[in-house]
Amino acid sequence: MNKSYFIITGTSKGIGEQLAKMLLENGDFVCGIARGKSSILDKYENYSHIQFDLSDTSSVEHMMSEAIYRIDIKDVEMICLINNAAMLEPLKSIDQCTTEEINKNLQISLIAPMILTSCFIKQTNTFQRRRKIINISSGSGSYPAPEMSVYCTAKAGINMFTQCVGAEQSTQNSPVEIISVDPGMVDTELQVIAREKNDQEFKLAKNFKQAQQTGQLQTKENICNHLINIIDKRFDSGKLVSFLEG
Repeated sequence: MNKSYFIITGTSKGIGEQLAKMLLENGDFVCGIARGKSSILDKYENYSHIQFDLSDTSSVEHMMSEAIYRIDIKDVEMICLINNAAMLEPLKSIDQCTTEEINKNLQISLIAPMILTSCFIKQTNTFQRRRKIINISSGSGSYPAPEMSVYCTAKAGINMFTQCVGAEQSTQNSPVEIISVDPGMVDTELQVIAREKNDQEFKLAKNFKQAQQTGQLQTKENICNHLINIIDKRFDSGKLVSFLEG
């Protein structure tokens, strides 16, 4: 049976690395995009890697062309882009954030996924295969939080962007499926960053610590199992999906 080809951002750690590993073990092809490399993923024959900093948004289109070029279309039944990479910091009140911090977060967490989505749709329009885009969102995209204004805004933007592109694609002859997935609270490096912040600087640090101490965090393995189920399912394009629907 033909397999699927995945382009996943943020594969050097966290959800991106775990999801890529599980897909590779299923026999799928994965092209990972990240600043760093993963010694775990590099062992797989069906894994390729593009070392790239997503804050360099002016070069994203060229990089995406390289990822698309690697696809052997005759060997895959679905092509899927997973915009997973995101930046949590700055975690402080907006008047304490520098221009550089705000720019870098939005470039990685919002602008790069928008450009990648645009390139993916445009560069695969001649492919007679199922095409899907999954944007990894967060509950923070719906719930405002102090000292998290940049992160929350980026995730809210991802949700709205997903819905807009979904509406565009619904009128196409060969539409791309696009959904946004809220994975819930997962024990990743982003959680560690939040927990280790000074309580005076980041008031919600104690909430993140409590979530870990009381066992509220999902494992990466658990959420990636849900994500794999979500990949296989068909949803209305533009839908905001909870991990519980996996």
